[in-house]
Amino acid sequence: MGKKSKRKQSSGGSNAKNSNKTTAKRDDRPSATLLDETPDNLHFEDPFEDVYEQENAVMGGEEEEEEEGMMEDNDKEQGEQQQQQQMNETKIQSWNPLTSTLEPGTKLEVDESAYKMHHSLTPEWPALSFDIVRDTLGESRTRFPHSMVVAAGSQADRADRNKLTIMKLTDLARTGRRQKTEKELDDEILGEEYDKGDDTDDDEDVDDGEDSDDDELEDIDPILEHFSLRHNGGVNRVRVMPQRPEVVATWSDSGAVHLYNIRGVLDSFNRSAGLVEGNTAGTGTSGSSSSRSKIARDPFFVYRGHSTEGYAMDWSPVNEGHLATGDCDGNIHLWSPVEGYSNYCNSSFKVSNAYGPSSEENIDNPSVEDIQWSPTEKTVLAAAECGGYIKIYDTRCSGRAMLSRKIHENSADVNVISWNPIISNLLASGGDDGLFSVWDLRNFQSKDAPPQPLARFTCHKKPITSLEWHPSDESMIVVSDEDGTYIYDLSIEEDEDEGEAKAEMAGVDGTIPPQLLFVHCGSESTKEVHWHPQITSCVMTTALSGYSVFIPSNL
Repeated sequence: MGKKSKRKQSSGGSNAKNSNKTTAKRDDRPSATLLDETPDNLHFEDPFEDVYEQENAVMGGEEEEEEEGMMEDNDKEQGEQQQQQQMNETKIQSWNPLTSTLEPGTKLEVDESAYKMHHSLTPEWPALSFDIVRDTLGESRTRFPHSMVVAAGSQADRADRNKLTIMKLTDLARTGRRQKTEKELDDEILGEEYDKGDDTDDDEDVDDGEDSDDDELEDIDPILEHFSLRHNGGVNRVRVMPQRPEVVATWSDSGAVHLYNIRGVLDSFNRSAGLVEGNTAGTGTSGSSSSRSKIARDPFFVYRGHSTEGYAMDWSPVNEGHLATGDCDGNIHLWSPVEGYSNYCNSSFKVSNAYGPSSEENIDNPSVEDIQWSPTEKTVLAAAECGGYIKIYDTRCSGRAMLSRKIHENSADVNVISWNPIISNLLASGGDDGLFSVWDLRNFQSKDAPPQPLARFTCHKKPITSLEWHPSDESMIVVSDEDGTYIYDLSIEEDEDEGEAKAEMAGVDGTIPPQLLFVHCGSESTKEVHWHPQITSCVMTTALSGYSVFIPSNL
């Protein structure tokens, strides 16, 4: 349709005349030459010549098509720009509480690929403190699914509603996507039948079988079993005796210290798991009696000798049955078991008021915030106090501290301390000003100058609420503040001049330290964190929003 043909006569004059004459004599009958076609007379010669002329209407249509094409391209570009703008507005970015602030209305979503395992639990009432109950399922466990028992205390709205809850978490399966092996990637491309007949890598097949088991376990749901025991008042602190995990101590906000015997609860967990009564493989109870233990819902020992409530509490890891408790008036009481204390009655322990607030220093604010027994010495313990003090006591010397050092010149409270279980001269501290420091206790001996930390991190914006050394890695420590939980590896050195490193220590305000390996955030007001002593790199936290159990993907 874009071009028209116009027929034109030939320019020969004589031929035109002959043609006219012939046409005048032609009648309506068809010509004999057309009817009698022969193979030599099949070509038809048109006496008219086709002449093609371009018209303006045709050219106008082409211009319109070009304009329409340009408009379509412009619309497409505008659509792509709008789509890109929307993607930029809703772009998912990583958030670090050390360097960023959370804008109102911003939602945090968990990146599950950052975890090998991640499970969360929301209780009826939040818990300020918890502790992990040791079991006999083995040390350094890595195979999924995992199982653990936890003792946690509640912070209810009324004193009579509080309780000590013993929880058993089982079928804690892998949740993060496992990185595929080279063989699995080849199977996706070539098909599993490609190397079906190859039997040369039997060992790899075994490993792949174990990995496939882990993949199948990703779909199982975790199981929670729990028993709640009556507790008078909110629970400030919970600690489980490491040598006898059926004994649990609690600090109440009513000013009393309670001791519970949870052997009946642990036996009940064993029975639900199909274990023979008295078999302690599931929960690690120390008794071997085959009789069924009743669940004791009340504490077997209640001590009201403290003048006020407290938060500091710790069992000695090397001296069985020895407990230290500190209150907000600056008093430290020492507990020692009597002979045959395993009967667990109200006369199983002797308690003495060993240390009071010092009359020389820190008399205005002597509250004991945390206590840690030495991992190697039976008679040595450290205490963190308000006003910026750390004190070292020896139970053979009653009435006074062997060492007393002010580690915070600004008098900020020392909230928590942790004694390295492997290198016994290292002590970590966390302050109310957000400072997290590591100390060499051998430097506490000198009185000429304030002690200098081996490392100090100033990147935290909120008070340090908890910290704990890794049970088997002397350089790794987990720290929590109200915004999140952080795992550091102190063996990583900063890439800068030694002089500058010494001056700036190991962190700069507003920057991420190179020693920081992992950040777990999203919980509201994290209060306490613990490594599981038997599951490799497993961390549990408690916060206002609930509990979290996780294993980072990079550990």
